[in-house]
Amino acid sequence: MAFSFFNRRKDTPEPPSPTPAAEAEEQQPRGFLERMRAAVTRTRESLSGSLSSIVALTREVDDLSLDELEFALLASDLGAPTTNEIIANLRDRALRQGIASGAELKQLLKAEILRILGNVASPVVSPSNPPEVIMMVGVNGTGKTTTSGKLAALYRREGRSVLLCAADTFRAAAIEQLEVWSTRSGVDLIKTKQGGDPSAALFDAATAAKARATEVLLVDTAGRLHNKADLMKELDKMRRTAEKVVPGAPHQTLLVIDATTGQNGLQQARLFTEAARVTGIVLTKLDGTAKGGIVVAIARELGLPVRFVGTGEKLDDILPFEPVAFVDSLLG
Repeated sequence: MAFSFFNRRKDTPEPPSPTPAAEAEEQQPRGFLERMRAAVTRTRESLSGSLSSIVALTREVDDLSLDELEFALLASDLGAPTTNEIIANLRDRALRQGIASGAELKQLLKAEILRILGNVASPVVSPSNPPEVIMMVGVNGTGKTTTSGKLAALYRREGRSVLLCAADTFRAAAIEQLEVWSTRSGVDLIKTKQGGDPSAALFDAATAAKARATEVLLVDTAGRLHNKADLMKELDKMRRTAEKVVPGAPHQTLLVIDATTGQNGLQQARLFTEAARVTGIVLTKLDGTAKGGIVVAIARELGLPVRFVGTGEKLDDILPFEPVAFVDSLLG
């Protein structure tokens, strides 16, 4: 059955031409948007192809249109629970008020995604006294050590003082890898020997950061699986150690997820989050080949905000996550 709809297009005045000052202010956001668009290239192209017929102004928005949209969202890694919620809300809107056109359907889809992302949005509150302790957690292979180095460089570019802690003492060459990133980012590193006590390394790093009044302490922990009870106990020991030196620490616990693993990675993250007291997500390898819909699934199913996205292998290939920019890049 086709839903009835009414064209409700309104004439709007042309916006004023931007001043040179306004154009200059837009240079930085434009660069950010370009990088975000590149990060979600695959998903945008997939959705664009699937939506091309739906958003045509001359096509009626009906059950078939929403069925096609549902398939497109599933193919973009939003997952069944998130997709079902979005489609149910759109069907309800279509039945109650009608949807004026495919173009309006696209705008409503944007609003639905922004609603989901907004439900988990929360500001990051830095402690009144430094350091802010940020623990990086996650399974092996997600890019956790690389992300630690990139974040160190990002915070430095923002003018903040940073110290790195190599607390991944289990994985071979993890300390050496972080040493390379500390050199590239120009940030000091506190380390111990491979096989040493991670909590001891964290104690030394937290003590040093506090003594130096360093603003940010980034702690790279060992890759640990959700079913490794002993490693989770070690992570809890590290949290207690951090709090003894810096009250309230860790202030953030960021779970690093590989975007290319899609729904499999989400399931792993769900189980991991239950044990690790995660406060936010860093989504790595969102370099144009991954399905960007996983961002929405993370927010809906894990109830956690995405804080950063990794977009490549270079030092500055990491972006603070901005929901509006993400949705505009995905469906713009």
